[in-house]
Amino acid sequence: MPPLPFARVYIGDVKNLIAQLVKFGLVGGIAFVIDYGIMNILVAGFHVNATLSATISFTISLVFNYIASMKFVFTRRDDMAKWMEMLIFLVSSLIGLGINDLIIWYATSVMLPAGSLTSQHGKYVLYTNIAKLVATVIVSIWNFVIRKWLLDAPVEGKQASPAARAIGKWSIEHTPKSRAR
Repeated sequence: MPPLPFARVYIGDVKNLIAQLVKFGLVGGIAFVIDYGIMNILVAGFHVNATLSATISFTISLVFNYIASMKFVFTRRDDMAKWMEMLIFLVSSLIGLGINDLIIWYATSVMLPAGSLTSQHGKYVLYTNIAKLVATVIVSIWNFVIRKWLLDAPVEGKQASPAARAIGKWSIEHTPKSRAR
């Protein structure tokens, strides 16, 4: 018996989502190496505060992540102005940075006794790294969901979410015609 027409569409959607998740994972993996590496150089090598180090490394990896995500993972929406795309990416990333920093701050400032940065540096680095791994998982989920919802163009024959369509329409209407795309 041949598959039902809606089953083919559903299977195709799942395959597309899985392919997109793989690409998101690869881009995110490279961004993680950049983020994690810089953070560890600052914390372990230069004894910089973990939250400050995480903020610096996250910001640097974010530049790579934006360029690679919009080039390889998500399809640019024609119904949204570029400035709005960048604004959504920036705001969602700032929320992700807040989540990241809160988790690292909690692990290194609340869970560890005061003075651990200098007196128990190995333990401080360990707590920083464990917190970074936890933060990375949570922020990755946040990033994928928000970017998929608002930034990714829908597959042919489907519509974007009502919120994404409204934001896109508003951004086009409030952009000078020469800069809309």
